[in-house]
Amino acid sequence: MTAASTSPVAELFWVFLKLGLRSFGGPVAHLGYFRTELVTRRGWMTDAAYADLVALCQVLPGPASSQVGMGVGLLRAGGPGLIAAWLGFTLPSAVIMFAFAFALDRLGNLEGAGWLAGLKVAALAVVAQAVSGMARTLTPDAPRLTLAALVAALILVFPYSWVQPLALLLAGGLGWRWLKAPDLAAPGSLGAPVSRRAGAALLLFTLGLLFALPLLAAASGRADLHLLSVFTRAGALVFGGGHVVLPLLQAGLVPQLLDAGTFVAGYGAVQAMPGPLFTFASFLGAASRTGLNPGYGALVATVGIFLPAALLVAGVLPFWSALRLRPGSQSALAGLNAGVVGLLLAALYTPVFTSAVQSGRAGGTELALALAAYVALAAWKLPPWAVVLACAGVGFAVL
Repeated sequence: MTAASTSPVAELFWVFLKLGLRSFGGPVAHLGYFRTELVTRRGWMTDAAYADLVALCQVLPGPASSQVGMGVGLLRAGGPGLIAAWLGFTLPSAVIMFAFAFALDRLGNLEGAGWLAGLKVAALAVVAQAVSGMARTLTPDAPRLTLAALVAALILVFPYSWVQPLALLLAGGLGWRWLKAPDLAAPGSLGAPVSRRAGAALLLFTLGLLFALPLLAAASGRADLHLLSVFTRAGALVFGGGHVVLPLLQAGLVPQLLDAGTFVAGYGAVQAMPGPLFTFASFLGAASRTGLNPGYGALVATVGIFLPAALLVAGVLPFWSALRLRPGSQSALAGLNAGVVGLLLAALYTPVFTSAVQSGRAGGTELALALAAYVALAAWKLPPWAVVLACAGVGFAVL
């Protein structure tokens, strides 16, 4: 089949499949790969349009790089294009993470496995680096640092799943009231293929889904609806980067459906994968104690965590040019982003640190390895996948 005869939807799938196979390095690196492939090489959109799409996805909850891919697919081939771009980019790492969960289940009790302890240590270093980098960018002054500390304190003192969204809403409300709006760049040129009426309907549907799914899951007692509810809620509340999904999922799954050690080990493993960090959901859906077939559990979790991202991109796109220039929305977003730092700071302590570092002499070795991994990431700028594999190897040898 020649390039000229390939349908736009099929072309989107194959282009994003190749990106999903080689896009290591996290969301920022993904956006660089996307620009090279989609703007420079293929000329699918202008730099200004690409920059505006990136700006939109940075302020929406959800995985920014995946949402940019969804947006490109939507602009190029409508709804089918959005699905094709998401599927291509997500499939490689989702399949690998499902296979990892399947292997863990077949290997049996791995509580004392050194390589698994190494994965937990790698997760500790990765999250510490994320907290450090996000704090420099998102809490550069006393008011925002105070908001971050307030959110962290609330979550640590009241460790309930419902506290996290309330703490983020509080941070957004205080930001709207007290923070100064940042300087705004002029918008680029995005031609939305979705009408404002359709966009509003999608946003209302997203909101209704978040309220209806927990009620349906509780009324029916179905494990798949409960899993879908947990992952959809997490996907809808992730502001500030993929790492923030860690505490949101931890609150919904640990210890009810998954032990903390397995949870953190899976999070360490996903750092070594290409493509989106949200495919952590594929591992969790397969590994969770739901009674579901592991493949079905992985599918439900993966679709659930990405569904709000797709609906929000399509729903907000028609309103974006006007929305981004409103100072109130930017102030609220600044408060939300500060709250995200606090959310991740609380997760750095529990479950990440408490699962990765034991008490006594062994804990000293794990903490030393975590410090070395952090320096490798933050100072030497080594890729996360290399640090994860090194930690697993050292853990196998000495832990």
